[in-house]
Amino acid sequence: MTRSLCYFDNAATSWPKPARVVMEVTLALAGQLGNPGRSGHQMAVTAGRLVLEARETLAALLGVADPAQIVFTKNATESLNLAIFGLVRPGDHVITSSVEHNAVMRPLRYLETQGVALTVLRCSPEGLLDPAEVRRTMRPDTRLVVTAHASNVLGTLLPVAEIARICREAEVPYLVDGAQTAGAVPIDVEQMGVDLLAFTGHKGLLGPTGTGGLYVREGLELQPLVLGGTGSLSDQEIQPEFLPDRYESGTLNVAGLAGLKAGVSYLLEAGVDKVREHETALVRAFDSLAVCVPGCTIYGPRDPSLRVGMASFNLEGIPPSEVGRLLDTEFGIMSRIGLHCAPSAHRTMGTFPDGAVRFSWGMFNTEDEISYAAEALGRLASLARAGAYRS
Repeated sequence: MTRSLCYFDNAATSWPKPARVVMEVTLALAGQLGNPGRSGHQMAVTAGRLVLEARETLAALLGVADPAQIVFTKNATESLNLAIFGLVRPGDHVITSSVEHNAVMRPLRYLETQGVALTVLRCSPEGLLDPAEVRRTMRPDTRLVVTAHASNVLGTLLPVAEIARICREAEVPYLVDGAQTAGAVPIDVEQMGVDLLAFTGHKGLLGPTGTGGLYVREGLELQPLVLGGTGSLSDQEIQPEFLPDRYESGTLNVAGLAGLKAGVSYLLEAGVDKVREHETALVRAFDSLAVCVPGCTIYGPRDPSLRVGMASFNLEGIPPSEVGRLLDTEFGIMSRIGLHCAPSAHRTMGTFPDGAVRFSWGMFNTEDEISYAAEALGRLASLARAGAYRS
């Protein structure tokens, strides 16, 4: 088999980045940029304008009416923490799902030790969630519902629009973890009806690591996670009340936001609907080939339209950690193995504690790479069947 190089780990971070992303980060670092909002000189003003343009570009992508409702953070984890700790107090009740990433589960489990009641709704082994379960478990003291938009293990899309309607009827804020969908699935926060959307810049949005954000619905107030300098109201020793300054203390990652703006601009030109169509085709192609590999178990819904661009699987007779190693060293295929920072999801799908192998694709992957990977899995399965593999 001809050795190739296949990057199938876009759910961890996307690669390659568009050339304009690299260029804009480089220009920001090498150019005449100051500290945004901290001074009135031209370099500070230029930096402030860049940050504003990044905010406006994201607002256009996500259907946000007022760009000030987008708060910049360093990743989706920080965004989720800002939302969760900004709303939930001891004595409150929170609803979540069993396929959540630890960026959701760990804050909630900590709050549970502080007197917060937690309901974890059991998804099906394919990661499907019945939105009626959210309505059924609502209580008078429910303060927050939080779910992934798509599981980072199974790829399953959760019914966020239906859950949002239920939450609106109950007047309970709904937080969505969009780490795996922003840039890969069309999102309009107004149409979806969500109150909070956490996203990261370095995955589907094609930007650098260290960038991310949180959409906060107008009128929804959070307790800030960090207090400090914002460049605004410097005569006061209390935190500003207006967005985004209320939640953006400290100097922003200006160079990173320059790259994020470039990545989002690239997506706006390409069309997120086209990205979604392409990634769905890759899921369909992989499933159709991998199902023919003896001993290969694919997890998640069989309908590709119910998944984002990923597939988790195991090969009978070879631990997932070894499958990942062999794919990398023998075939040049880079995947992610193990529990994917989501042990609850693996318990749900029945793969805890060993985990699974995850392929995750982006807009630059091809069906030829899918065919090559399926052939590689066939080779590994043959080794297992012939008894040539020994752990």
